[in-house]
Amino acid sequence: MARTTKTITFSLPPELVERVNNVVAQQGSSRSEFLRMAVVRYIEEQEWRQLLQYGERKAREEGIGPEDVARLVEEYRSETNLART
Repeated sequence: MARTTKTITFSLPPELVERVNNVVAQQGSSRSEFLRMAVVRYIEEQEWRQLLQYGERKAREEGIGPEDVARLVEEYRSETNLART
């Protein structure tokens, strides 16, 4: 059966390894699982930050301000049948 994961190696300062080990011991998980979750979270945060920057840039270009957001969300929900019932 083929592996569904790949092994990578990287270095951490001893103090950070100790912190990781402490969290892992408290959670009852493995270092691999903890680091996988940390990498996924970091990537998702970066993607979210890029999306926010894009939205802010487009809003400036279109002249949309914070006062317009609630109205635009409601319009979107109405158009996509996502209105609250």
